Amino acid sequence: MMIRLALASLICATPLLAQSPATGTLSSNPVYQQNCAKCHGKTAQGRHFAGPSLVSAKASGMSIDDLRNIITHGKHRMPKFEAKLSKQQVDDLVSEIKRKNR
Repeated sequence: MMIRLALASLICATPLLAQSPATGTLSSNPVYQQNCAKCHGKTAQGRHFAGPSLVSAKASGMSIDDLRNIITHGKHRMPKFEAKLSKQQVDDLVSEIKRKNR
């Protein structure tokens, strides 16, 4: 009986563990959630008629300098974050976008 209960608990908890964001990812980054998720989505998958996916092949093909420049100076409808985010915060976002696309 005890083993069945333990197995049932493990099976029920597995989907919850799979849905938890890993540390060091965009979805767990408070800077991303506060400044970027509104347009790019909570998991960076992009939003219809808003910001594009940051986990796409197009995003992964961009250079670190291009990503840093877009975040800092904006592009098209994307606002610039030069005055709002520190250089370190921008670099962290760029690192997480590149890591997400490996």
